Amino acid sequence: MEIVPTSGTVTSPLVIPADDVEGTVVLEEETTIDPDNHPNFIESNTSAITLGELSEKCIVPTFADNTLTIANQSFIESVMEAGKTVFGELTPVEIRVSHQVNGRIPTALYKKASELTDEEKTVYYQRLAFVCHVAALSRSVNGQLVHLCIGGVRAYNEDKLYGRQSPMKFKIFCGWQVRVCSNLMLTCDGFTGNLECMTTSDIKEKALELFNGFDPKKDDNLRTLEALGNTSISEEQFCKAVGRLRLYQALPTNTKTELGLPNVTLGDQAVNAVVRGYVDNPNFKKEDGSDTITLWQLLQLFNEAVKQTYIDRWLERNQNCTDFVFGLEKTLTGESQEYAWFLN
Repeated sequence: MEIVPTSGTVTSPLVIPADDVEGTVVLEEETTIDPDNHPNFIESNTSAITLGELSEKCIVPTFADNTLTIANQSFIESVMEAGKTVFGELTPVEIRVSHQVNGRIPTALYKKASELTDEEKTVYYQRLAFVCHVAALSRSVNGQLVHLCIGGVRAYNEDKLYGRQSPMKFKIFCGWQVRVCSNLMLTCDGFTGNLECMTTSDIKEKALELFNGFDPKKDDNLRTLEALGNTSISEEQFCKAVGRLRLYQALPTNTKTELGLPNVTLGDQAVNAVVRGYVDNPNFKKEDGSDTITLWQLLQLFNEAVKQTYIDRWLERNQNCTDFVFGLEKTLTGESQEYAWFLN
């Protein structure tokens, strides 16, 4: 599914003036993306689905008292309405789902599975993530085009469907996404964490609050991201950080507390993916003949690695990757020593 306009000129009142920050905003004209080679914003065990398929083919689960939950399509539409209100035109939404739950209608209760017709089958997806771009707002950072994007995550396994109607949990985000790989760069001011909502009005209100607080004309985040391209670590430091990440996972909680270590949620699978990317990632690997890699490249390798995380943990780990690389940058510049243990 394409997530940017295939052609045309777009404009927006939120374009960042070129003299406000270093670099310029890029307004894409005649943009073309090959849908067959378009990278997904999350992988893991997910599959693509359209908003129409969610509305027409998926049932909506209920609580034990038969009260309807908020439908996934209603969640998406509420967030997009808030996004349009704050940012203007949005590109078509890209949706990924996982953990398919199959069922059947009551009249087909005693049929064999092989005898069920399409009309007798029911399905919904336990976990869902979606993203769409602000159509006219993009920026060149460290030689890569990034888009301002919004999106959300919903996981029914976090709701208490076995009881009476209760607040449902949602996650909403706003941040910058690298076009070449669809990696999301998520900072704390662009992520809500778990929201508990009873209605779509609650979702829209929370989304408006987040989006209004994330000012794309404020250049602090972009300058910080850009600065990562000016800071490098040696191969020896990279190996130390990887080794410390592995050791971190085995340390007792009290040891981490005594050492004053920050929270890091990356597991072996993600660390292994970072190491492989260091060698062979087509966009962000170490340059041939070089013994250093920039923190911008390292951030993208981490963000690429956590795209293999299940939907319900993806956003937290994505933000954790950003925090980790920013922490390394502050250690190297002497601004903070909170993450120094990973380089010592």
